[in-house]
Amino acid sequence: MSGCCSIRAIWILNAQEAVVFSRRFPVVEKRWRLACERENQKPGGYALRPLIPTDSKLAAAFSERKNREGSVRGFGIRVNQSSIGSDSWVDDPITRHIISLSACTDDEFLLWPLVLHVRNYFYILVLPMVEPHHLKSYERLCSRSDCGNLIGGTESMSSLLLSLPCITGSFMVAQTIGDILFGDSGEPEVVVNSSPSVGGLLDSFTESIGIGVMSARAKPVPPSVSMSNTSAASGTGLILSDDPRNTSRPIDKEALRTFISISMPFGTPLDLNFANISSIKLNGFALLDQPPADLKLPAWKPYLYRGKQRLLFTIQETIYAAMYDREDIPDSVFISGQVNCRAELEGLPDVSFSLTSPNATHIEVMSCHPCAQVPEHGLDKQALMFTPPLGNFVLLRYEASCGLNPPVKGFYQLSMVSEDEGAFLFKLQLMLGYKAPLTMDFCTVTMPFPQRRVAFFDGNPSIGTVSSTDHSIEWKIVTSGRGITGKSIEATFPGTIRFAPSPTIHRFSSPTRPNQDSLAENESDDESKSPDSMVNVEDYLIEKMNRDLQSVELEEPFCWQAYNYAKVSFKVSGGTLSAISINPKLVSIYPSVKAPVELSLQASSGDYMLWNTLGKCPFTVIPKKQ
Repeated sequence: MSGCCSIRAIWILNAQEAVVFSRRFPVVEKRWRLACERENQKPGGYALRPLIPTDSKLAAAFSERKNREGSVRGFGIRVNQSSIGSDSWVDDPITRHIISLSACTDDEFLLWPLVLHVRNYFYILVLPMVEPHHLKSYERLCSRSDCGNLIGGTESMSSLLLSLPCITGSFMVAQTIGDILFGDSGEPEVVVNSSPSVGGLLDSFTESIGIGVMSARAKPVPPSVSMSNTSAASGTGLILSDDPRNTSRPIDKEALRTFISISMPFGTPLDLNFANISSIKLNGFALLDQPPADLKLPAWKPYLYRGKQRLLFTIQETIYAAMYDREDIPDSVFISGQVNCRAELEGLPDVSFSLTSPNATHIEVMSCHPCAQVPEHGLDKQALMFTPPLGNFVLLRYEASCGLNPPVKGFYQLSMVSEDEGAFLFKLQLMLGYKAPLTMDFCTVTMPFPQRRVAFFDGNPSIGTVSSTDHSIEWKIVTSGRGITGKSIEATFPGTIRFAPSPTIHRFSSPTRPNQDSLAENESDDESKSPDSMVNVEDYLIEKMNRDLQSVELEEPFCWQAYNYAKVSFKVSGGTLSAISINPKLVSIYPSVKAPVELSLQASSGDYMLWNTLGKCPFTVIPKKQ
């Protein structure tokens, strides 16, 4: 990150659009001014004014943009209110996240690309340094007459951003600052096996109270940093309040200044790990904590570990599925996974292993931690070598296909016999083809009805219990503590449902485009009431992209845009759904050391949807192979 990202300035604005914190980096700003001077000396161009405004002028420009664009995010597409030179004139939805601010005054300025990160009622703006010709390219995009990205065009927003790796770094900076503001800068989970491995009193205590697994935490030594100290440090970034809408809550500016000074000296992000920065602030460095003479201590590992050595891996997968049970629409299933690691190893060792998977499983996307290398790549094996940092970290992320049957298969049918009454049927099969040690810890099916209130329902499931709320019915098939292992079960749930009469039923005789003037007015009013809500703009984008959506029929009057579904939630432990794994016996450490390697595997559901077989459903058309 340090070689491709430099930050010119950072601003944090509150819900009243006032700057509550700002930080500028003079070293980066000097480089920007010199680059602008070189660009201005080129013939045939126009002069750039390398100015960063004061906080009050930036806040005024931010408010002016919000009023002009209809919201803090903006429209993202060209509408009637769009003016030449504005973000929405570019007609690219990415401008809702990478914005520009300008002011036409005596000291005119243009700031772009400004990375916008909205965290509750705070707006975090990060301005990275780009080359002056990139800024000129953006200005040309803001003044062209055509709309959208032309195929074969010389310039587009996508091609411009792909040449700017600083955008990714700026998003990481903005997200980390947001986590610090609200105390959410925790480490990824690494599950420790139930067998005693920590040693001493801690093992005896956890076993006596029945804790099977626990989340491992970093232990930088010397001096030792306890879990309580780390947690306290992570909570110093904000004075907490019980009111989630309280906009007068102050931020700890000194904590932010300390983090920024250490993590990105002179505007260059080096280490955004808040746990490392907190440890350095609390403990400094010890003279004894020195690497061997032929090695250099990395910036992201401020302490060397000393103590009992071990290596922990946790593979966590999230499965996303759209189940249709139709011949004309194929089911869609994909898996997103990550490998978390904690290496309690002395010195600066190199660790290498292979991520194994059967031939049927194809890893489509994989990204690694900066400390890792991929020396070998194949269909059935992914070899990695890395020098682990301190504490828990995400070693790699991947996307893959499902190597087994989906954990929950079947169909959901809902048929309305009148405006307020309907009949439904579930027929599901759980853990088909799964063998021990794979265990389904729990499984719940929820039927949401956001537009109607449930007055009465009747049904008799073959297994589990049923409960209801005003706008949903919940079917708990497998409850916690009664998981199923090594077998498959069938579950059915027929029933009827009656809704309370609705005074108005949303019916659209034809797709309509909302009035853009009222859109901007309504959105502005809504945002004044709730600063962190970006209402109407998303609806308008969906409306624009789905103009051919059929009108809502009588059979489904209660669902958003004529769709209804059931959502499945579950957790599977003891293995991965993609069959991707690590063989602990084949993990090598150099220099060689006797350190046990522990591996835990688990999977859970993401958006796992059972679409109504008898209703309308959204899906992606797969192109036919020529």
